[in-house]
Amino acid sequence: MKLLVRNLARSTTEAELRTLFEAHGKVQSCSLVMDKLTGASKGFGFIEMPRPGDAKAAAKVLNNKVIAGNNIRVKKAEPKPEADAAEAS
Repeated sequence: MKLLVRNLARSTTEAELRTLFEAHGKVQSCSLVMDKLTGASKGFGFIEMPRPGDAKAAAKVLNNKVIAGNNIRVKKAEPKPEADAAEAS
């Protein structure tokens, strides 16, 4: 299950994010979204966890948790609209 993690501190690293979620189960992938021009974090990222139960538990526990001074928001990632359009045609 893929989760969207928003409102991260710009200083949060992928390693820190992965560690945060690994406390709730196996993490398949972890990626922060970076600004192409500056190389700095845009303040959000994605976590993929192979077991939906672990992902749901992590989302429930970590949503609105204060990490590095920010209340992070965690929810199930929705597919991009253009991906849906491509599958429909």
